Amino acid sequence: MVAQLHRAPSGERLRAIDGFLGTAYADLVEHDDRLRGTAVQARFDRGVAHLTGEVADRDELALVRRLVGRLDGVLAVWSTVRVAGREPVVMDLGCGAAKQYPGNLGLDLRMAPGVDAQADLSGPLPLAGDSVDVIFTVHILEHLIDFLTLVDECHRVLRPGGVLHVMSPWWGHVNAVADPTHVRLLDVQTFKHMCDRHPGAPRWYPLHTGCDGASVFADLTPLDADEPGPDPGHLARFFD
Repeated sequence: MVAQLHRAPSGERLRAIDGFLGTAYADLVEHDDRLRGTAVQARFDRGVAHLTGEVADRDELALVRRLVGRLDGVLAVWSTVRVAGREPVVMDLGCGAAKQYPGNLGLDLRMAPGVDAQADLSGPLPLAGDSVDVIFTVHILEHLIDFLTLVDECHRVLRPGGVLHVMSPWWGHVNAVADPTHVRLLDVQTFKHMCDRHPGAPRWYPLHTGCDGASVFADLTPLDADEPGPDPGHLARFFD
């Protein structure tokens, strides 16, 4: 029954959903006073919202992200939006030759075209704390036996308001088990437990999570020890 509920949509349906989402965002910009005049553009690709443009401050970006994430059919909200004229520092971990965006800084175990520096993702990242705005871990966590070590390192290096983007094969799809280098299986519920670990562990706030029947997605922002966590209504949007 679960596999049926999460059956991966066809390419034709995904294109139709992207068209709907583009129209829905244009409607938001035209009719929602909070977004009227925004300089943020949204492109949708297989349910992932790609935000570009510029905002005055982090609060404006958080508002745009939140409203886009509420659109039915959005799986994740990826952003390279400039804040107050500053380009975001975006890291692509384990990118190989396939960065998510050309301007990202690539970190990988092996040098390849597009890799800017070598690093073993199973250990400490060669990055200063509070130095990065966005981190992509696309098809990475499933390759790490202890991926929480990497997640904790992402928490350390992200600036306040920064975002960790995760994309991994969903455990119920053949892609999750077809690759023998996959050593972990992930579900949307995995992110619930990442956001509710033992006291003293780095804390995350789930901005958005989703599953398209083939992959799971999560947009997570770091919380300080004294910041309030998500309320039950917010968690109920994503988790059992």
